[in-house]
Amino acid sequence: MKFLVLGAAAGGGLPQWNCGCANCNDARAGRIPASGQSSLAVSLDGRSWAVLNASPDIRQQMMASPRMHPTALRDTPVGSVLLTNGDIDHIAGLLSLREQTPFTIFATHEIQQVLAGNRIFDAVNRQVVPRVTIALETPFDLLPGLSATLFAVPGKVPLFMEGAQVQTDLEGEQTVGVRLQDGRKTAYYIPGCATVTDKLLGQIADADALFFDGTLWDDDEMIRTGTGVKTGRRMGHIPISGPDGSIARLAGLKAAKTFIHINNTNPIWQPDSAQRAFVTGNGWQVAADGQETEI
Repeated sequence: MKFLVLGAAAGGGLPQWNCGCANCNDARAGRIPASGQSSLAVSLDGRSWAVLNASPDIRQQMMASPRMHPTALRDTPVGSVLLTNGDIDHIAGLLSLREQTPFTIFATHEIQQVLAGNRIFDAVNRQVVPRVTIALETPFDLLPGLSATLFAVPGKVPLFMEGAQVQTDLEGEQTVGVRLQDGRKTAYYIPGCATVTDKLLGQIADADALFFDGTLWDDDEMIRTGTGVKTGRRMGHIPISGPDGSIARLAGLKAAKTFIHINNTNPIWQPDSAQRAFVTGNGWQVAADGQETEI
């Protein structure tokens, strides 16, 4: 399996348009690399690709990635797009893929309902771009020779669907992880996760590679930095640090581990930070746009 990081940042990207935090200012000045919003592409042959989550930045991400360029007059190497939730930063990019070139959209029933409930997505012609509903725990062919299985991950409904009461550890079709298998290796993509349960640990125990939610360094990061009023867990994202954070909970996993979907405030963007050293010292990589890996 070949992986291409199209975007490593969380919603808003790095820099975020309205943010003057240290990371965003450093990205604007070129002191650290800028990053698009979270999206990961996977392929077996390097020619046909599946895109996991269609970020609002997908046009620029495809321009920056020669592997995503057309090879004929009207063409795309993208065979499918798989959605792991209905968040804007994972579905809005579909609107940039509306120019009548075939591919398949895979998602659970609940995520497909998010698209169906917003008529703007009808611009992506269903006669050309079919929408295929996938049941949890049911393997399907994401690409020829590449099997995918969706499974529930603790999370919440998209922000624009929240009501007065919000449950942040729902386990159902609204937030899913992806298991990828090529008959030789097994990889997992989990860009959003509210908590790592024992059930989830068992689910991914066979991972050869893991791309995992790296949104925030600690739970009160956005409150502390003055950039928001919600904790990470309230937003449906487990922190990286702490005794119940992702590094501690996933410490026993024998896999190549990469943080993706990283918020603009996260100190791990800074290559010389203590937090970045802690991450790499515990066997994790920090995703970067354009990064290619293979297992």
